[in-house]
Amino acid sequence: MHTSILSFRARADVALADPTLKVAIDRTTGTAERKRAAALAAFPQFDAARDRGKRIKDHVIEHFDHYLLEFERNAIASGAEVHWASSADEASRIVVDLCRNAQAKRVTRVKSMLGEEIGLPHALDAAGIERVETDLAEHIVQLGGDRPSHIVWPSMHRTREQVSEMFKQSHRVPHREETIEAMVDSARRELRDKFLSADVSISGANFLIADTGATCTVTNEGNAELTTSPPRVHIVTAGIEKLVPSLPHAFALLRLLVRSATGADVTQYTTFHCGPKKPGDLDGPEEFHIVLVDNGRTKMLAEAGLRDMLRCLRCGACMNHCVVFRQMGGHAYGGTYPGPMGAVLTPVFDGLEKSRDLPHACTLNGKCQEVCPVDIPLPTLLRGWRDRSWREGLEPAAMRFGMGVFTFVASRPWLYRLQTAVAVRVLRLFSRGGWIRSMPGLGPWAEYRDFPAPEGRTFMARYTSGEGRRK
Repeated sequence: MHTSILSFRARADVALADPTLKVAIDRTTGTAERKRAAALAAFPQFDAARDRGKRIKDHVIEHFDHYLLEFERNAIASGAEVHWASSADEASRIVVDLCRNAQAKRVTRVKSMLGEEIGLPHALDAAGIERVETDLAEHIVQLGGDRPSHIVWPSMHRTREQVSEMFKQSHRVPHREETIEAMVDSARRELRDKFLSADVSISGANFLIADTGATCTVTNEGNAELTTSPPRVHIVTAGIEKLVPSLPHAFALLRLLVRSATGADVTQYTTFHCGPKKPGDLDGPEEFHIVLVDNGRTKMLAEAGLRDMLRCLRCGACMNHCVVFRQMGGHAYGGTYPGPMGAVLTPVFDGLEKSRDLPHACTLNGKCQEVCPVDIPLPTLLRGWRDRSWREGLEPAAMRFGMGVFTFVASRPWLYRLQTAVAVRVLRLFSRGGWIRSMPGLGPWAEYRDFPAPEGRTFMARYTSGEGRRK
């Protein structure tokens, strides 16, 4: 998985200093939050559906071997070829080899975070195969030469004004009116002939249906169907955690996925692919390949503290509601998956030593678990990484010293109360205009946000005196 060479702090500084990025993030995540709330208000069965979804995923996790073999058997029976990849590099190599065997010059690709995880865009480019991203947001990402910043809206870091300028510079027939509809039409004109002239199509899968061997894609633009139908070869890359026992189980999870991701009841397009074109079919691929990717998933399965993450539907709700993500966006996280889910997954893919900052980039307010459609205990998993980082000696010496001082003070109530009482007075002393900026040690914390001065006594002092208690 590609990870930025910059440190997390450096990436966060760049993001926080960009006011345009903040505008773009607020536009998208604010809309997503409101639409999800409205969708759940109109779906009173959500809690029961959520519980069922959790039980479906836990059942599959408990019987992983059975459903993997069942899916492989039924996929082969449908005419598909199944390939197994234990790592990201192996998965990309399999896909590139299949493209070369097909003598592909042009490949169209449907948005897939699994593809990003295994480094597939880079692998195709390095092999000299023309890669065409057909999702509108991924098309924007490709034109900009950057990477997705969100798993549902990959180009959310771009404002519509930036996209307009990009299209005018890159499209053969750019839009004339400054409307979203005109920009979408411009993208359609740019991509249409590429859909029809591709040799190979590559997609991901939202679900792998064990009892039929079918794969399921969920989109809102129709680009998946245009991508996967005309070419003679279709390649699906999917993480093994996408398994579900049957079609009814897939639909049960779709009710959760769509509402959590976009706030809709259903997506515009939910398509099932089951093997290559059959005799009499008017369209469809002549070859159908499925690449099943492990890349750390069986490692998560073996560790009780991480296996809950295998329930993830990749809806993005956790990051849409994350106060940290909404301040700095997805690129600051450095890996493929941003937000709370990325803070749990990136240490699995890249190792904790390289990504120990991510589990600390969290307030642990619990909002991510609250909105997760399959009730993944993300705060608990993040605390688990923090605990492991401490036990493995990965925390900086300054952090270990600071925690030692805090432990010494907090374990002595009289000293803790004395220190907090003094701190309240010191904070007032350094406050300027009602906000603290110049107090030693608060520079990095207050560089991009204000720190309010305390309004009264400490909580313990107020509690002991009875202040604020109900009568």
